[in-house]
This record gives sequence, C-alpha cells and structure tokens, in this order.
Amino acid sequence: MKRVLRSLRWAMVKAAIAGTVMVALAFLIPLGLMVQQTARDRAFTAAERQAAALGPALAITIDQQAVAKAMASTDAGTQDRLAVHLPGGITVGDARTDNDQPPGNGNQGTTPTVRAGTARVDGGYVLLQPVAVDGGGIAMVEVYVPDSDLSRGVGTAWLVLSGVALALVAVSVAVADRMGTRIIRSARRLATAARSLGAGNLTVRVPVEGREAAGAPEELREAAYAFNAMADRVVHLLAAERELAADLSHRLRTPLTVLRLNAAALGGGDAADATRHAVSQLEREVDQIIRTARRDPEDAPPVALGCDAVEVLRERVGFWSALAEDEGRPWRLTGDDAPMPVPVQRGDLAAAVDALLGNVFRHTAVGTPFAVDVAATGDAVTVLVGDGGPGFADPDTAIRRGAGHGGEGSTGLGLDIVRKLAEGTGGEVRLGRSAALDGAEISVRINVRTEVELPRQQRRRSGRLMTRKD
Repeated sequence: MKRVLRSLRWAMVKAAIAGTVMVALAFLIPLGLMVQQTARDRAFTAAERQAAALGPALAITIDQQAVAKAMASTDAGTQDRLAVHLPGGITVGDARTDNDQPPGNGNQGTTPTVRAGTARVDGGYVLLQPVAVDGGGIAMVEVYVPDSDLSRGVGTAWLVLSGVALALVAVSVAVADRMGTRIIRSARRLATAARSLGAGNLTVRVPVEGREAAGAPEELREAAYAFNAMADRVVHLLAAERELAADLSHRLRTPLTVLRLNAAALGGGDAADATRHAVSQLEREVDQIIRTARRDPEDAPPVALGCDAVEVLRERVGFWSALAEDEGRPWRLTGDDAPMPVPVQRGDLAAAVDALLGNVFRHTAVGTPFAVDVAATGDAVTVLVGDGGPGFADPDTAIRRGAGHGGEGSTGLGLDIVRKLAEGTGGEVRLGRSAALDGAEISVRINVRTEVELPRQQRRRSGRLMTRKD
C-alpha cells in the first residue's frame, strides 16, 4: 500500500512538472526570441542616430578636417566605428566598405558594395545612411555595428527567463507535492483504518471533519463516510450475532438439565461416569458460549496462541476411548512420543479433534476400528484420523460447509471447523482412504510457521497415554 501511495504522489509530481514545462516553453521561448530581436533593433537604431548626428555638419561643409572633427564628437567616431564616403571617392574614417565600386548586391567580392541599408562585414554589420551635402551631392555615412552589440543583454535575458522557468517548475512541484501529501495522508488513514478493522479493532473510524480531514478530496471523504458506516454496521451485526448466540445457548439449559438429572440416575460404571462427564463438559461449554457472547469484545481476555498437539490428542482420545470401550471399537494412538507445538489455541484444536472422532462414531457401525496418528514433518504437524468404515462417497462434497456426510444428526460443520483450523495456519485438510483400515482417512496438516511456547504445565507433562491395540 505504501508503494502505491508513493507511486500516486510521484505521478502527481511528474504531471505538474510536465504541465509547467510545456507552459513555460510556450511562453518563454517566444519571449526570448523577442528579446533577441529587440537587442538587434536597438543596436541598429543607435547606429542610425549616430549617422543622423553627422547630417548637419555635412550639410554645411564637406571639408575632410571638419568632417573628421564632427565624427570625433560622436560615440561611434571615438570607437572607430564611423566613416563617411564623400562624393568623388574620398573616404574619411576607418571604412569597412569599398567606396570605388558602383552599387551592387553587396555579396560579391571580399567587401560589400556601398549602398543604402545594411551589409554584412567581418565581425558584424555596417549601416549605410545617405546624407545630402553642400553643393548638391550625396555622402554615404557608414556606421559599424559589431555582433556583440546585436546580442548585448540577450544572454542575461535568457538566464533570467530560464531561472523564471525553473522557479515556476519548483513552485508547481511544491504545490503538487503539497496536494499529493494531503491526498496520500487521507488515503493512508483510510488504509490504516481498514487494516485495523480487519485485525479486529471495531472501534476504529476515519475522521471526516476537523483538522485531520482538512484538504482531503471529496471522493476520499465519501469513502471515509462509507467506511465508517460499514464499521458501524459490522459492530451492529456482531452485537446481534452475540445476542443470538447467547439466546440460543441459553435455550440449551433446559435439555441439559434433563440430561444431567438422567445421567445422575444411571448409577455406577464407566459408561455412566463418562456420560456424566460429557454432560458436565457440555454445560461448561454452553456457559462459556453465553459468557463470551455477552462480553464486550474490548473486554475479552487475551488468549494464548499455541499448544501441544500431542497433549491435546492424548486428552481427547482418552475421552473418546470410554465410548469406544463401550461399543467394542478397537483403536490406537501413535506418534505421541514427544511434544509437538502448533500455533493454534488449545480449545480450537480440541474442538477439531472432537469433530473428527465424533464423525467416526456417528457415521460408522458399532465395533468399527479407528486410529489416530500424529507426526511432525519439517515445518508442519500432520494428524491422521482413519477408520474401517465405508469411507467417503464424494470427498469434495463432504468437506464443503453444510454438506457433510448427510443423514440424521449431521450438520455438515464438523469438517469445516477442521478445515478452518488448518487453513488458518496455512495448512490444509485432505480426505482419502485409509490403507491400514480400508476406510475413510482425514489428513490435517498444521503449519508451524513460528516457534510456539508451550504453557508451563504442559511442558512438565511427559507421561504417555496407554493405548489399546487390536
């Protein structure tokens, strides 16, 4: 998510850079060319003024000394950029054109021919301005304009324009980054709230008013409103579900009371003791469901994640062994030599084992043998529950929630409970046929992704449950 938000922010910055650069080029390039043309026009205008300054002197006299003195009084004359071509082929000053040739196109020979206008010479241009002189003749005033005058100030202007363009780009990037930061901050708050809600924090909400939500786009505000409405709806549904679970569990108290009274009247014996134990455990489970359903999720005590799979299997197989003895079912438990930590809650694993063994007693005939095997393979613990019954007619349907084996008393939820437990660790459940007992076999693989710390009382236990063999 962070990478996506950074990409969005960078995309906004790139769009701002591209737009600003195009606008800057569209305006600054013509402006720079105009500055260059203005400098050229300014240089030739100044040359025309220098030429016009000799007009009054030439109108009075064409004496070379007088003309030279008049030229020396001008800026161009002091810089040796001014010359006068007098009638009769006489030139005063440092001329850069030939006064002896008749008018031509100005591009033939090594020096251009004298004519009114401008001509290209080495290092620049010359401006030729005709002036009427004393005696009715025409003199040609020549003003030299070097290339440096034509481009004076142009480089500085281009630097200034470039700086303006860079400043515009920088400002646009800053504005786009600021806007992107606000959008990303709002999107990050929404993503963080979604992750927190997914992790179980039902109190999380996204701010839609106030300083924290300032600057957020309208679309993200609408998404925040929708998220908050969804979170409120989830809280409402969970509360209703807890109330329903509590009410349904409370309805079980009456038949449980009848069962407890009937179990108390059974007298002595292993079967009677097992029945009374089962009824007591069922009452405890119902009470726990009611208490859990009535409790606020924020007040729920933390549950230790991790248990010993071998310890749980010994306990649950030992519980079901009393009923197996009563029905004459041969059974065995193998692979329980050493502790096998798994990253699941003890109660969840016990419920899954009960679901597997309960299916054996429910869907196989009396006297059918069953076996439970547990083994640690690399980063996983595998539990195999097999029996000598008819097996699964359709394994894919049997594992689907609500389908199960069918028949009276089957809800189709037992194998789904086991599947959720395994998939919660990244493992899986497979249904097949037992090679040893020629019946159904269920393989439950629980991945051990991290080392699980066992409760202290479980680490102290090292005894092994005696198993009955065929």
